Amino acid sequence: MKKLKNESALLKKAIIVGEKYALNRGYKGFTATNAAKEKIEVIYRLLVQDKLVHPLPESEENLLNMKHKLALWIAKQLPSDHELLK
Repeated sequence: MKKLKNESALLKKAIIVGEKYALNRGYKGFTATNAAKEKIEVIYRLLVQDKLVHPLPESEENLLNMKHKLALWIAKQLPSDHELLK
């Protein structure tokens, strides 16, 4: 797994966009007290369910790989000239 440039910033952006996506899909489980790791797992599983990202093999399904998948997902959604992709 090759680390992306600005991966932490991409992950933050993915969480923000992913939360909005989940709420638009009807997910009501996010609260102000949710930890980031809970949000990451919920967003990842929702994107897999909606077939927007390929699922990780069960043996590789951990928080680090989920974070990487979300960063890859948002990197593909952003325009090529976005500041996080430079």
